Amino acid sequence: MIRHVRAFFAFWYDFVVGDDWLIAAGVLIALLLTYAVSRTAVPAWWLMPAAVGLLLPVRLRRLARRR
Repeated sequence: MIRHVRAFFAFWYDFVVGDDWLIAAGVLIALLLTYAVSRTAVPAWWLMPAAVGLLLPVRLRRLARRR
């Protein structure tokens, strides 16, 4: 039973975090910011595309340095 629970959480950790925890943290922060802004009168649709526009070059630069 414990083995199945550990395997379940290991799968979700690998699926969400993958090989770059920084991008996963950035996406989480962007989601939280989108939620916070959506609770105000300011439109929040632009936050996730902006986050992708910021996080994608970060990931590519880190990947290029590795190689």
